[in-house]
Parts: sequence; C-alpha cells; structure tokens
Amino acid sequence: MKEEDRVFLRYLMFTVPHATVLAGALLGVMLVLRVKPEVAAGVFSLFYGVLLSILAAIVRDHFSKSYLYKAFVGIGVLLLVGGIAILFSLR
Repeated sequence: MKEEDRVFLRYLMFTVPHATVLAGALLGVMLVLRVKPEVAAGVFSLFYGVLLSILAAIVRDHFSKSYLYKAFVGIGVLLLVGGIAILFSLR
C-alpha cells in the first residue's frame, strides 16, 4: 500500500467516526421527537453525505489522485443523492 493511501486511511480513522456520531445523534433526536422514520432516514442520509463531502473537500488537494479518495467521494455523493431521493419520494 502506498504511503499516501496509509495517510488517507489514518485521516479517515480520525474524522469519519466523529461525523458518524454527529449524524447518528441527529437521527436519534429525530426518532425521539417522533419524526416519521422515512423522513428521519432521508435527513440522516443527506446530512451524513454532506459531512463526508465536506471532509473530502478539505483534503482534495492532497489525495485527489488516490483511488481510495475517489471511492470516499463516491460514497459521500451516493449518500447525498440517496437522502435527496428519499425525501423527494415522500411527497
């Protein structure tokens, strides 16, 4: 494994858990407030995708050529699009 990929994995190990806890806390609060589960799942996915996209944008200059970075961006965009799709399908 390249050194660049190792550094990126370390970055992910220290940042993604914080984003996950924050998005999960939002989901938990929405469920406690009795928001419909479909709406809560859509907002969770959208918010989590935004957080991951922000994390990816911060390190774009350093890791943009890495395959792992491109996969990470893809996951963030997939969550964003999925959250939007869930929220629009509820209309």
